[in-house]
Amino acid sequence: MTRCCFPNLARHFVASWTLVTLLSTSAMLLSALALGDDKAIQATPNKAATPAAPQVKLPPGVKMERDISYVPNGDAAQKLDLYLPEKPAERPLPLIVHIHGGGWMGGNKFPCPFVGMVGKGYVVASVEYRFSQKAKFPAQIQDCQAAIRWLRANSKQHHIDSEHVGVVGGSAGGHLSALVGTAGGKKAFAPIGGNEDQSDRVQAVCDIYGPANFSTVMQQAADDKNIRNIFQFNSPKDPYSQLIGVSLEGNQEKTDAVSPVHYVSQDSPPMLILHGTHDALVPYAQSEEFAAALKAKGVEVWLQTLPGSGHGGGGFGKPAIIALTQNFFDRHLKGADVKIELVPTADVAVEPPKAAAK
Repeated sequence: MTRCCFPNLARHFVASWTLVTLLSTSAMLLSALALGDDKAIQATPNKAATPAAPQVKLPPGVKMERDISYVPNGDAAQKLDLYLPEKPAERPLPLIVHIHGGGWMGGNKFPCPFVGMVGKGYVVASVEYRFSQKAKFPAQIQDCQAAIRWLRANSKQHHIDSEHVGVVGGSAGGHLSALVGTAGGKKAFAPIGGNEDQSDRVQAVCDIYGPANFSTVMQQAADDKNIRNIFQFNSPKDPYSQLIGVSLEGNQEKTDAVSPVHYVSQDSPPMLILHGTHDALVPYAQSEEFAAALKAKGVEVWLQTLPGSGHGGGGFGKPAIIALTQNFFDRHLKGADVKIELVPTADVAVEPPKAAAK
């Protein structure tokens, strides 16, 4: 991949859901591309984007269209940024949609950690969505699906290949990416924003340690010896219950509706899942369960285990992980003749983060 265009931004976006929201945690995947110091942001409801000019220098040959409304006269959060080649491509390019993390309560679509993929022959979109303080689930997936339909409806003017769309995100963004993948085309959520003649299905998903099953996450957290300093479930500090507005134990219909694993079928798109064994916020078992459900339906899935890595950091910036991710998208969005092989765990193992007592 090209070197990152954000040399002064965070190398590892690591934050606890108990005190601060998570930044776009998928940025950790690109930490090997010369990112800077650690950062975290305070949880705040979505606010209207400021009109100030972007402070990030884009890679040569890349242009940005910022704060595009994908819902006419919609909420201030229902916007996306679009990254395109300055020189229009000779043919439509496949699209990668980035969904940021932040516990469904914070984070930001800008800057986008995957902008370097434009130099690899893609159009990249980074999507903002309503936070759970403002709107409970399914608002977040409705927003993401509306953005995908808008991108397809406007694909010709932006030289997008609407038949080849992938999605990527970390943590809460990984959850929404996985849900976009498994629920796409099923009309499980009432469409918003128009463009209902367009599909919300995608052709490839990269899920970076996203929660997959809200019904099992509490028990998996209790069983995981690597879970430390976890937030208290079913409390105001718990992003899971805050997202759906009820206790995780109190409404099976809602925990099913929010869980990507609930929608897995034989026509789910190929998925690459990245997860560290020492993740203290989303148990590693969530991705094991999700991968097993996909395999049971015959869906192509690769679960890349990162021994010792936590909720980001560690092995996620290894060049081999970056190459794996690009190969995954190149194969499924470009039809490239590349082999997708998981990286040997010994090659990406890191020293686990120091753990405090539960």
